[in-house]
Amino acid sequence: MRFIQIIEYKTSRIDEFNALLDSWVEKNAGNRLAARAMQTRDRDKENVYLNIVEFPSFEQAMNNSNRPETAEFAAQVAALCDGPPMFRNLDLLNERTFQD
Repeated sequence: MRFIQIIEYKTSRIDEFNALLDSWVEKNAGNRLAARAMQTRDRDKENVYLNIVEFPSFEQAMNNSNRPETAEFAAQVAALCDGPPMFRNLDLLNERTFQD
């Protein structure tokens, strides 16, 4: 079953955050476990962002979380945030695509 993790965080340093994220993506080319990721900005809350990351399964997501490079990245990102991130862990039950 596909798995989605939503990570909500607040930062006034989004450019630094994204530079770090770009570096991590580049360093882990060929070794990433996520299937896709989206970064969003909350239109109603200043400096609040949500990353929506899809994995093939919950197990793959946990394998990703347990990797040393993921822990290192999380610590670096935490230093750029205005408080700890909030995580939502979701099993994907149904998906619909709508096209007109």
